[in-house]
Amino acid sequence: MNPMLALRQYQKVNGVAQTSEASPHRLVQMLMQGGLDRLAQAKGAIARRDVAQKGILIGKAIDIIGGLREGLDLENHADSLTDLDNLYQYMSRRLIEANVNSDPAIIDEVARLLITVKEGWDAIGDQAAAE
Repeated sequence: MNPMLALRQYQKVNGVAQTSEASPHRLVQMLMQGGLDRLAQAKGAIARRDVAQKGILIGKAIDIIGGLREGLDLENHADSLTDLDNLYQYMSRRLIEANVNSDPAIIDEVARLLITVKEGWDAIGDQAAAE
């Protein structure tokens, strides 16, 4: 048996188990972490000059950010979430630029923004758990 194949299968099963048991708040945390992971992997692909993999990984990061954006309840909370919606749109546009130009600095910029959002989201979870 191929050990890498077995590891990937374990990760897939483990990921499904985690998502099926996770709260909505935890699912958003997992999405954000997944986006950060894809950005780091895309930087590696740029360093290796693996154009195809870079495109796939940046595409996945854009999809994750799109999913986060779709999860915003703009109908009921438009005033408070408009800035976050705009930030997600900005991140997606910048990642398209990063893909076109193979620019790891842009990926770093988006990762820093996503980390800032994730830290705020994590703090909300910590506060809710403390109450």
